Amino acid sequence: MTRTHWHVTPQYFIGPEKVHELFPLLNMDKVLAGLYTPDDGHIDPYSLTMALAAGARMYGAQIYNPAPVTGLNPTADGKWDVQTPHGTIRANRIVNATGFWAREVGKMIGFDHPTIPVHHQYVVTATVPEVKELKKELAVIRDLEGSYYLRQERDGLLFGPYEKMEKMKLQDSWVRDGVPPGFGKELFESDLDRIMEHVEMAMEMVPVLKKADIINIVSGPITYTPDLLPMVGPHQGVRNYWAAIGFGYGVIHAGGIGKFLSDWIRNGEPPYDLIECDPNRYGKWTDVPYMCAKARESYGYNNVVGYPKEERFAGRPTSRTSGVYDLLKDKGSMGFHAGWEQPHWFYKPGDDIGYKPSFRRTNWFGPVGRECKLVMEKVGVIDLTPFGKFIVKGKDSHKLLDRLFANTMPKVGLTNISHMLTPNGRVFAEVTITQLAPGEFLLITGSGSEGHDLRWIEAEAADGGYDVDISNVTDGIGVLGIAGPNSRKVLQKLTDEDLSDAGFKFLHCKSIKLAGIPVRAIRISYTGELGWELYIDQKDMAAVYQAMMEAGKDEGIDNFGTYAMSSLRLEKGFRGWGAEMNCDTNPLEAGLDYFIKLNKPADFIGKAALQEIKAKGLKRKLSYITVDTDDIDPEGNETVWHNGKVVGNTTSGAYSYSSQQSLAFAYLPTELCSVGQKVEVELLGKKYPAAVIQEPLVLTEPTRTRLQKKAKGKA
Repeated sequence: MTRTHWHVTPQYFIGPEKVHELFPLLNMDKVLAGLYTPDDGHIDPYSLTMALAAGARMYGAQIYNPAPVTGLNPTADGKWDVQTPHGTIRANRIVNATGFWAREVGKMIGFDHPTIPVHHQYVVTATVPEVKELKKELAVIRDLEGSYYLRQERDGLLFGPYEKMEKMKLQDSWVRDGVPPGFGKELFESDLDRIMEHVEMAMEMVPVLKKADIINIVSGPITYTPDLLPMVGPHQGVRNYWAAIGFGYGVIHAGGIGKFLSDWIRNGEPPYDLIECDPNRYGKWTDVPYMCAKARESYGYNNVVGYPKEERFAGRPTSRTSGVYDLLKDKGSMGFHAGWEQPHWFYKPGDDIGYKPSFRRTNWFGPVGRECKLVMEKVGVIDLTPFGKFIVKGKDSHKLLDRLFANTMPKVGLTNISHMLTPNGRVFAEVTITQLAPGEFLLITGSGSEGHDLRWIEAEAADGGYDVDISNVTDGIGVLGIAGPNSRKVLQKLTDEDLSDAGFKFLHCKSIKLAGIPVRAIRISYTGELGWELYIDQKDMAAVYQAMMEAGKDEGIDNFGTYAMSSLRLEKGFRGWGAEMNCDTNPLEAGLDYFIKLNKPADFIGKAALQEIKAKGLKRKLSYITVDTDDIDPEGNETVWHNGKVVGNTTSGAYSYSSQQSLAFAYLPTELCSVGQKVEVELLGKKYPAAVIQEPLVLTEPTRTRLQKKAKGKA
């Protein structure tokens, strides 16, 4: 409900009386409240499919049925020859929307799509007198505690449970051997014993079920991905191959996904941000054992409460572990990022350890404050290996990147922050770019954006005919961040390189040796404190880490995790891609003006659209706010209110340990963006006072140093 107020959907929090009115057959002794979405319903998939097909034919579509695809061959100009019994069809692009055949179709072109069929059962009853007597149809119900859905089916009832992972059944033979030839409308053998626990819970909630006769138990395949979300969009690695696969709920997504994909194909960009469904979020690390373990875990997650900062542990770790994973795995709480294990926070004696999710501040709150203090006052080390890392080089590398990015390209040995925009001027990606040598660039992006960004870069290179070589070096290179006022002292003990302000300036990059090991060092830190990112061959990562920890003993060195980094970056006013900026926002409203060079000669993607946006003026802007909370902090996606009306939404939030208050970024109408403006942020159904403040709350180390030098000069 906290989210639905700003992201408008018909949804209501209702009391027992309204629940009983919508479903009078419930055992009301077990009901406290309900979440009501009046647009929920049900539809016959076959009838809908035939209706859509008829409509498509009216507009000129040709539909061949049956038409199994026997081969897929890419052409030199990016098109496809699709082989079928009807002959070969030349296609400008292909969309894999083949349900539980998706994996087999992917294999035709070298992909192992991580989709697996799961046995899902539902039960249909004969006529139930109490149902037949009703004057209007019952609402569909989902019972999270009982892990089932239930609805009216003619004059009877239909309900489908989701078993626990130890009882649910995978059709893993299809992963190994493929779907049996000719399988179509067939079903699996039902197994009532497997779902009996949920049947009994449904009978307690809907007592008329106890007397109902079961006339059918249907068991059929539904397709799952490891994280329960579908794979939707263009796929990295080949041109003009799109996916619409892995839909655990089938036909319910048909209209929305059909519109989303057709808009993207026609307009050259997604109509809105849907990166959580990006097909490129998986990789070689998504092997069959991992996929099976996650599918078992995820099946039960259909009916659970989703907590902030949620972690799911099945199938972990994957083959993607950094060079320091074995040194750190037992020292803290690990998070999962694109297959990697990355420390969220670290344990000390006396801490309440382990993963303990909550909607409020929980066991990590105190330790994260300790880590923030460490970085602000001493020196901390963090594993940043999950960053996506690409090398772009070749004759046209500078030309390609100048076309892709709105910022100017850094000179050799320098680094900057740059953004890729869509044709309509929205933020497709944020990337850190370093020119390592003439025409050779290192691109760093967030862990969740690796395949997403790589596909966009490769597509532009291919479509524009650029002479470049693009390589993904993510897995081979480990990254350690070191930050804090003592970070220079620690590193200087391990190298002959001059690390002073004059010798190694902010946003500069050098190849150095630490403890005799080659390292590429960039002076940058997402904490905003004095720091470096160290890019190291994975095999040498542990040795560099251990050398730093030994060298830093007298400086108070210790580990810190991503939760502390998030708090520190928010204090400094750093925006994050996927939160403050994405395909739903333009860089001007996100406050990224400094990085957008509208006057650079290159005609970068989105330039014309951005000039038009600037000329028209903005209707909303990203604002920096403090929130007067108690034991809860904003996470992002919460509703912002003013004078009883919804006016915006938060994008991310955290507790500021430096100022002892909650912070957030929020999009607000331009008339409500002035410093001092009072608003309210809704958290768990309660509205907390908030105020727009001047950003940043804490100055970055380079800014503090510059101001100190300026003050000394005046003195």
